Amino acid sequence: MTSTTVCIEDLRALIAGVLETEPEEVTDGAHFTDELEIDSLLRLEISTRVENAYGVPANDMVINGVNTLAELHAFVISKLVGETLAYPLIRPRPLSDPAARLFMFHHAGGSHLLYRGWAEHLPEDWELCLLEAPGRGQLQTMPLIDDCDRLVDYFHTAIAPLLDRPFGFFGHSMGSLIAYQLTRRLLREGDPLPTWLGVSAYAAPQGEAGADSRPHLMADDELRAWLRSGGGSPPQLLDNDDVWHKFAPVFRSDFKLVDTWTPPRSPEPLPVPLSVFAGVHDKLIDEDRLLAWRAFTTHFRGLERFDGDHFYLTTHQQPLAAAITAAMRSAAP
Repeated sequence: MTSTTVCIEDLRALIAGVLETEPEEVTDGAHFTDELEIDSLLRLEISTRVENAYGVPANDMVINGVNTLAELHAFVISKLVGETLAYPLIRPRPLSDPAARLFMFHHAGGSHLLYRGWAEHLPEDWELCLLEAPGRGQLQTMPLIDDCDRLVDYFHTAIAPLLDRPFGFFGHSMGSLIAYQLTRRLLREGDPLPTWLGVSAYAAPQGEAGADSRPHLMADDELRAWLRSGGGSPPQLLDNDDVWHKFAPVFRSDFKLVDTWTPPRSPEPLPVPLSVFAGVHDKLIDEDRLLAWRAFTTHFRGLERFDGDHFYLTTHQQPLAAAITAAMRSAAP
């Protein structure tokens, strides 16, 4: 069976039938839980019907982090052609001819779900592109990448065909490092550059790697306590030993990527406007280290802080999205 025999409209009708609603109510990018209000029983019914229709094991849909119709369509195709779904780019609201694209990079231990629901806060003619590192979500069968340059290579390959119109980068925590390094890679190779770069909750690189905090080398109890102090990690992950042991390798791999990255010596400032965002009560980074980003760009757009801790953005989606939109528009040539 090939992709031509898996019609997204058939899957749309299948979901609509379970929900007893009209197919047009099931949009490609609507998140099952948040927007379609699909609970665990409805999800089980959908996955069972997918299994009956296409022979895809019901549990696989949940295990692989499928949460939208578009993801379900791609997932079913990948199963039927015997391939692993290994594409790190998620587009919640695909557009055929977007005016601009915003690429967003997640934090250490996280996934593209950090930006769930963001599409509705951005201009309708912008395409949101969420990057997912291997070893989680729909890429959980792929080996983790614990080296910054290798992950930048991986993402560079994925986004290269999509740099044909104005675009911006936004990264949170570890995602800021990846966004910065990817911008440097594009500059070095003469590729199109982002019109704007946003870094969130991440200190400007120092001349040499810091040795004061290396989370990937911490003992389990110490690492869990450190994650609790930063906020953002749910108690059920940190307090449940079985859940923690499942996710601990992802955290350690990502933290190793950050801890072992060697900052450039006297890097040339990027010819890209750069804005910094952070939580007022973030205990992990002081303001001086945030403002130090001004040395890494020829067009520093300042620091904007929101109420909250290291994961302030989870409760400030709309105002942060508005700030990003304004920054990108003002930076456009």
